[in-house]
Amino acid sequence: MPGKKPDRAVLVGVDESEASLAAVRWAAAEALHRGCRLQLFQAGTADRRARERFARAHRWLSRAAQVAEEAAPGVATLPVVRAGLAVELLVERSRSVSLVVLGSHGLGGLRGAAIGSVALRVAAGAHCPVVVVRGRAAAGGAVVVGVAGDERAGEFAFAAAANRRVPLIAVRAWRSDRPERAEEEDRALRECIAAWADKYPEVPVRVRAVRERSAGRALMAVEGAQLVVIGTRGQEQVSGELLGSTGNRLLAHAACPVAVVRGAFR
Repeated sequence: MPGKKPDRAVLVGVDESEASLAAVRWAAAEALHRGCRLQLFQAGTADRRARERFARAHRWLSRAAQVAEEAAPGVATLPVVRAGLAVELLVERSRSVSLVVLGSHGLGGLRGAAIGSVALRVAAGAHCPVVVVRGRAAAGGAVVVGVAGDERAGEFAFAAAANRRVPLIAVRAWRSDRPERAEEEDRALRECIAAWADKYPEVPVRVRAVRERSAGRALMAVEGAQLVVIGTRGQEQVSGELLGSTGNRLLAHAACPVAVVRGAFR
């Protein structure tokens, strides 16, 4: 709503799947890192069996709260159940939180929608960054960011690396038959991240300007990452091919959680 101050909370979408619980664990640790509360969110239905379904949703959210506490002792949690379609509700709530976290697959809310679809659609339409938890975050691994002219992704990635006290690896894919292009791209990459490197001097930075047609492959080639961060140019709509080839490839095949930074970084 206009004029409403954003809640600093991290919101995690919860359903009855193991992928969802993996997202809860990741989100709980992130909320504790940020010093904010964790909203445990589930979508429900307003039909003849609404009371039964909502009671079940609250029982599952209680389980999710236990999982969050085990993963991040001391994290403050808030259960939220709302009636409606998971995608629409999550996109709307993304206006008032700092981060939305989703599992890579499972059952979306209580509607039976595939969370793979939910994750893609929310990542493309959210008003704040979205993390899709898949694979396994390497303990102590670097934060990897794809650099393609989106400053919001750079800011998010550097802040994440600083928060975790780990290195940052900046990756840029380029295509050319000119050998001298490698040096040009390396220099351009360093210039792109210079402002953030100055702002976060405590973050060790490595750059990789890679001759590769696919930015997604270039990012996935970095081993031992705990988080991959990509930006978008804000042109995606919640329909069709949502995030382009890079986003779709990463959300389907990355070996660790992926952050899609489309909306405002708060």
